[in-house]
Amino acid sequence: MGSSVAPVTIDIDIDNTNSNELSSQKKPSKGGWNAAVFVIFVEMAERFAFYGLAGNLITYLTNNLGEPMTVAVKNVNTWVGVSAIFPLFGAFIADSYLGRFKTILASSLIYLSGMVLLSLSVSVIPMHYRRAMFFTALYVLAIGEGGHKPCVQTFAADQFDENNPQEKAAKSSFFNWWCVGIVTGASAAVVVVIYLQDNVSWAAGFGVLSVSLAMALVVFLTGIKRYRKQGPTGSPFTIMAQVFVAAVKKWRVSKTHGDSGICYEDDRISGRHKLARTKQFKFLDKAMIIDNKDLLSNIKDPWRLCSLNQVEEVKLVLRLIPIWLACLMFSAVITQLQTYYTKQGSTMLRSIGPNFQVPPAALQSLVGLEILIVVPIYDKIFVPFARKITGHPRGITMLQRIGAGLFVSMFSMIVAALVETARINTASKQGLLDTPKAIVPMSIWWLVPQYLLNGIGEALTLVGLQELFYDQMPEEMRSMGAAAYISITGIGSFLNTAIISVVQAITSRHGNAWLGDNLNRANLNYFYWVMAGLSGANLCVYMWIAKGFVYKKVVNNDQGISN
Repeated sequence: MGSSVAPVTIDIDIDNTNSNELSSQKKPSKGGWNAAVFVIFVEMAERFAFYGLAGNLITYLTNNLGEPMTVAVKNVNTWVGVSAIFPLFGAFIADSYLGRFKTILASSLIYLSGMVLLSLSVSVIPMHYRRAMFFTALYVLAIGEGGHKPCVQTFAADQFDENNPQEKAAKSSFFNWWCVGIVTGASAAVVVVIYLQDNVSWAAGFGVLSVSLAMALVVFLTGIKRYRKQGPTGSPFTIMAQVFVAAVKKWRVSKTHGDSGICYEDDRISGRHKLARTKQFKFLDKAMIIDNKDLLSNIKDPWRLCSLNQVEEVKLVLRLIPIWLACLMFSAVITQLQTYYTKQGSTMLRSIGPNFQVPPAALQSLVGLEILIVVPIYDKIFVPFARKITGHPRGITMLQRIGAGLFVSMFSMIVAALVETARINTASKQGLLDTPKAIVPMSIWWLVPQYLLNGIGEALTLVGLQELFYDQMPEEMRSMGAAAYISITGIGSFLNTAIISVVQAITSRHGNAWLGDNLNRANLNYFYWVMAGLSGANLCVYMWIAKGFVYKKVVNNDQGISN
């Protein structure tokens, strides 16, 4: 027998239904830029510490701990990978138990402890204990990263009230300036800390990182009275599971979308926006349909009947999954900055004047510098100009911004392939194909365009993804959204490794492998063309996904619907 459906709506009224409306009319005493700036400083210090360690970690492992190159690379990749996975656990703890403020505070203390331990491991600890203590400190830092990364940006964005038109507009600008802050911290680490590590001592370099984290913690606590704090809202996975289970239990219900008066709408939505009903994933709508069994029950079973808002929140998460998948290729492209771009530069002319050689990795600083220039131009010039044409408050949509970055990253691979072809041709003309350590008479500055294109792509796509995963996630799952965004970079790195493995396996069966140790005999340019082709195919898939994407729709107090 199928479940019979009664045309009834269950509404639960409470006395303080309009309390949020009354409180929203008061001038907020907390939040806004006066609070967010403290959190931005904390993130700058954390990025300063992370890149001050990660940027030169492989040097310490090979030169000081005596690890072979392959072992050192594996250890670096493992640490970075774990640091990218832990935010998923940190976000779950924040959303389910501690809330974002307490999670940030706890993770900052853990992070500072790990950095102090790291400083001690390279200075006062005896050599036979140094390796064990060093790796212990690394993974203490990874745990701190897990709680810090998904919560800090989300907590800072929470300081802007979406019900206040001025603060809502400021929130979009916030994501641009947030990017400027983290790039500033990362760039400062490359200039200051790595210099200290190479020219003074590792203890001095790590000591500076410890002091910066301690100062950031003090600053964070200084702004404690200014913050808008949100408590934990319960396990987001439980909320999602309830919707799927309820929909399965009522799979025989025939009425879904478009049938008025048969769905459960819980008016007890405290501190959250009421979502409008949408037509996507209609099979989930059955979770909020009221049948006779629901009417006869005195207590609502959350595993059999879910509210409209709960169902729509699950739909928000499902819509973001294809976008997440379509952006992994972008991360696979930008990983070339730390690998093959640097290898290209090491074979080229790098002289400035008679005595100075440009380090091949130094060109990575161009990306950070460009982001510092591009983001303010985008925010202060492009957005107001585009707003006049499109009428959109952000100038262009978040998905359009991400798509533009995907296109630029594809184009960067094309340029990289052309430059590498020119480098190989130059090496051939000079008879250097079989002398991999020889310097090809071609300036390293030929690589600048591909670095700059990568910088533009990051300024568009990464900032757009940050904003999208904050804006479109359910309000109680925004820490998880930040963790999902962060994971794109880590999974993209693994994807790049997989692509390299496949290319090597295929090409080695049909002659010489494309990515051999001798770049002059290798076919790195062909690999770049493969990456460009995959990026182009990925862009087409992304455009198809973006075309069908439905943005969050919120029911206003006057029953109007807005995105």
